[in-house]
Amino acid sequence: MQPSGRGYDHGITTFSPDGRLFQVEYARESVKRGTTTAGLKFRDGVVLVCDKRIVSRLIIPESIEKVFKVDEHVGVATSGLVADARQLVGRARVEAQINRITYADTIPVDVLVKKICDFKQSFTQYGGSRPFGTALLLGGVDDEGIHLYETDPSGAYQSYHAGAIGSGRNTVIEFFEQKWKEGLTLNAAMKLGLEALQHANDSNLNREAVEVATITADGYNVLDRAAVNKQIDRLKPIDE
Repeated sequence: MQPSGRGYDHGITTFSPDGRLFQVEYARESVKRGTTTAGLKFRDGVVLVCDKRIVSRLIIPESIEKVFKVDEHVGVATSGLVADARQLVGRARVEAQINRITYADTIPVDVLVKKICDFKQSFTQYGGSRPFGTALLLGGVDDEGIHLYETDPSGAYQSYHAGAIGSGRNTVIEFFEQKWKEGLTLNAAMKLGLEALQHANDSNLNREAVEVATITADGYNVLDRAAVNKQIDRLKPIDE
């Protein structure tokens, strides 16, 4: 007899008899339905790339936010419920500013990740709340080096050399396992990230829907449309 979620997924987050948290699993499904987002380390920092998945030509692509600046040395890319992601990004920005005011220094990337994941975990533990239906790829550079973290709706996190979230996660991870290597240049990293998105979509990228951000010791930077298109032009087209 298969375990049932009945009674354990109606407005509360509590363990079922077989040890599952159905609300957390449902939140993960929300992430799996989100757009594909990838991040990878390169020689000097982290590249974050995402596909906004424009479903109508009437939508203004710039109005869709998938990549966010948290601090000068930290950026976040999201997949899942963007409204939930905005709340987490806001929380991360506050934590970064509190650290600046308290210690007159930027927050270490691993400390910021732990604080955000502790906050996410609290929403899996109390009645009357639900987990955040979003995953984050958080990249940053601090005194300890270059960092790329993936956070889960449960509040779990892992550090990666190259990672992905969203609907094409498994395909992108497999692609990175074959292609990623240490010491990539910025251009090589951007090309690899865009190739991974294209591979996951199994179609040519929509030039208006792709966003690329970099985080290095010089700070956070979002590529303008001309620069993104220049990188897309380097990709081998997929035959229609």
